[in-house]
Amino acid sequence: MADELPGTGTEPHIGILMAVYNGASHLREQLDSIAQQDHADWQVLASDDGSTDGSCSELDRFAAEHQLTRMEGPRRGNSADNFLSLIRRAGDHLPTGAWIAFSDQDDIWLPDKLSRGVAALRDLPDGRPGLYCSRTWITDETLSTRRLSMPRPRPTGFRNALVQNIASGNTILLNTPAAALVRAAAAEVGAVVVHDWWLYQIVTGAGGWVAHDDAPSLLYRQHGVNQIGANDTTLARIRRVRQLLRGDFREWNRINIAALTASAHRLTPQNRARLERFAEVHDARLWGRLTGLARLRLYRQSTASTIALWVSAFLGWL
Repeated sequence: MADELPGTGTEPHIGILMAVYNGASHLREQLDSIAQQDHADWQVLASDDGSTDGSCSELDRFAAEHQLTRMEGPRRGNSADNFLSLIRRAGDHLPTGAWIAFSDQDDIWLPDKLSRGVAALRDLPDGRPGLYCSRTWITDETLSTRRLSMPRPRPTGFRNALVQNIASGNTILLNTPAAALVRAAAAEVGAVVVHDWWLYQIVTGAGGWVAHDDAPSLLYRQHGVNQIGANDTTLARIRRVRQLLRGDFREWNRINIAALTASAHRLTPQNRARLERFAEVHDARLWGRLTGLARLRLYRQSTASTIALWVSAFLGWL
């Protein structure tokens, strides 16, 4: 059953957390697509990270007709910190029991994005955290091209989440228990690599359910100033290999381990033990890395990327 809020029937109230920085060129289209959702019970919390364009004016324009609260961001120069600050402050602005969704500043949501997410998580047992995410239509800045993002054929779960992020942040919706979980964990965590990977890890680590929708829920706009961007082109894969060679993957794992360790008491006993073993593998010598990885049975979504995981362990990049 869906989580009920006083006066709203059976449909949940959804707080949409939007991190904004110099997004005026596409912000109106994103906001208007939120206004056109067929799930009508929502509000936007927008954190502006020091924009110098017309972003704040666009937010204020929207707030004149819709429920939007504009806040000041932490101004640390990255969207992960801005989203974490939104999670930490969400409880001050949302009613008890609200669900949480996450929004970029330059996409276009399909009209049933929120309602499909609610439907996917509606029947979870009371108290079980649930995270909805989906594939996307990847498009260019002018929306003149469209291709489907990569499929996720293997099961979601903590053994995948430790070594791969499959939850695109702009598609994520959290039910009431998951929203409460991440708000509590956000008060404990320091740095994260990206907010959506951390969300996937903490929800699955705590025994939550992930519903990955094979149908796209939005148009994911790609342009020159995307902080992350899609990861499904040859150029993007070359860039990921270059990051691996620089040692970025090892550094990401170090940050993730620290972030999860800060909230280890929120993980299931089995996943807490997996985290501890993964931390040991991260610091082990060659044989310890290989045997530890084999015992953990971690995996990525494709055979090629799982092979790359083993190569990184062999070369000390894990």
